[in-house]
Amino acid sequence: MENEYWSKSELQVYILLLCAQADNVETQEEISFIKSKATAATVEKMQHEIDGDTEDESLQKIQDNLAWHNYSPREIKELKKEMETIFLSDDKYLVKESSLSEILDNILF
Repeated sequence: MENEYWSKSELQVYILLLCAQADNVETQEEISFIKSKATAATVEKMQHEIDGDTEDESLQKIQDNLAWHNYSPREIKELKKEMETIFLSDDKYLVKESSLSEILDNILF
């Protein structure tokens, strides 16, 4: 990604999509939650973006875009809460999800 920065809404959707994919199963509940956070066009754009990325590429894109935006502590807290909603949507918190959560925490904070 060369100087291609996303809007905060696009970044939010991308992060939530990555969280939904952490356990290799995107549930309808997770997708509905993500769709409630942005326009259909934004969700489709970011779904297309993430489909071609490895996890390392995804994390680098998130890190680059987070550095580009000036998130307030309140915005970070809200994003973290949304990530947890995705992780816990199936009432299970798998090792892969826990690991991704820790990595994203390190990037966010």
